[in-house]
Amino acid sequence: MPLEQEQKWIRAILRQGDRQAADLLIRRYYDEIFAFMYRQSGDREDALDLTQECFIAALGSLHTYDRRKAAFRTWLYHIAVHKLIDRRRRSRPVTVPLEQDTPVPGDFTALLEDRELLRRAGELVCQADSLDQEIFRLRLYAERSFPDIAAVCGQSEAMVKSRYYRLLAYIRKELTEHDP
Repeated sequence: MPLEQEQKWIRAILRQGDRQAADLLIRRYYDEIFAFMYRQSGDREDALDLTQECFIAALGSLHTYDRRKAAFRTWLYHIAVHKLIDRRRRSRPVTVPLEQDTPVPGDFTALLEDRELLRRAGELVCQADSLDQEIFRLRLYAERSFPDIAAVCGQSEAMVKSRYYRLLAYIRKELTEHDP
């Protein structure tokens, strides 16, 4: 879909409150944002709620979107990450379960250790400040590039990389120091 069409929808929503344009814009990104939310929450119902919250917030603050700063998709991920962070602040962190239909190589104890490692890593990420969490989630789960993340966060690309790799180093250090 050409970006020009996306910008037409945004203008129509802002100028006339065009519900059809809003519906088309949401449909364009719904599956992608839902998948991102699901990978983060591990729960279908939570992912549906978070996705809805994300789009409600996006439409409510659409007047603040500036296409010179970031693409709409990037701006939408920024909102999605903040919805996740807000939800995690209100509840205990949840890790994403392994897919049930994925064949499991190796023995079962190794699988349990990997799940525990993922849980501990998730807890460490949730303890980081919100900017570090946003950078980490956009990079790892949304698979966004460093320039995209820098645009979303209003930071330099070098600062984004520095914070991302510092958090990775911290997680690695914490997980290896506490291994039996």
